[in-house]
Amino acid sequence: MYPIVKKRVLNETVTLMEVEAPLVARKAKPGQFIIFRIDEEGERVPLTIAGYDRERGTVTIIFQKVGYTTEKLDTLNEGDSLLDFVGPLGEPSHTEGIRRCAVIGGGLGVAIAYPQAKALHDAGAEVDLIVGFRNEHLIILKDELEAACTNLIIMTDDGSNGNKGFVTQALQKQIDAGRNYDTVIAIGPLPMMKAVCEMTREPKIRTIVSMNPIMIDGTGMCGGCRLTVGGETKFACVDGPDFDGHLVDFDEAMARGRMFRPEEARAKEKHLCRMTGEAR
Repeated sequence: MYPIVKKRVLNETVTLMEVEAPLVARKAKPGQFIIFRIDEEGERVPLTIAGYDRERGTVTIIFQKVGYTTEKLDTLNEGDSLLDFVGPLGEPSHTEGIRRCAVIGGGLGVAIAYPQAKALHDAGAEVDLIVGFRNEHLIILKDELEAACTNLIIMTDDGSNGNKGFVTQALQKQIDAGRNYDTVIAIGPLPMMKAVCEMTREPKIRTIVSMNPIMIDGTGMCGGCRLTVGGETKFACVDGPDFDGHLVDFDEAMARGRMFRPEEARAKEKHLCRMTGEAR
């Protein structure tokens, strides 16, 4: 069992948990992920490692309440435990040689962008961290983000924080202003990552994206997380999750990501009905 030692509500839909998992914490690196299971009847769900403390033996995860399992996970509190917490899985992010970088995070992708930006910043790179939220009430980890970069730009769709627009607009502004990035790292919704890659293609800026397709076993055996990268089939759980964004077939990835939406909706509806006691 893996005890939850800390729970922190970041906003109305996003929660941070620190889980005691010393063997995972010992080996974890930025860019990798874990797969957890709440109990014997639970599904296996992957989450990117948002942080780790090797001395305390803890791993931090950040999740959004979007389906049955994450809704159930949010009902747990400090002192409760998870049945399974497997990892670290996937290839760690390769930050060697990066000197001037823009790290782009959209929505919950900000939680994944944070450890990447921090690792680069700690290694001495100049990091512009550009993150986006729908409104100022959904902004998370602001203090942590400020400490993990050279320059923090927070965008909101509605401009409620005084900085209206999308992360792509902010990135374009930085490029037009002469920021000579050697690398751009984009993490978040597939349409956003695709837009960033199209923006950096012509100026030939190396662009890395973190892919998070449907995963089952985390070993590459089930094939559920397959992607087409540079015309070849890759598996996000073992070959990634980081890939050259200019080679990723985003249209295929987005189509695959929509495949199980009806099943996800039915599972969440069933869960909500049980919570309210209503029969279906």
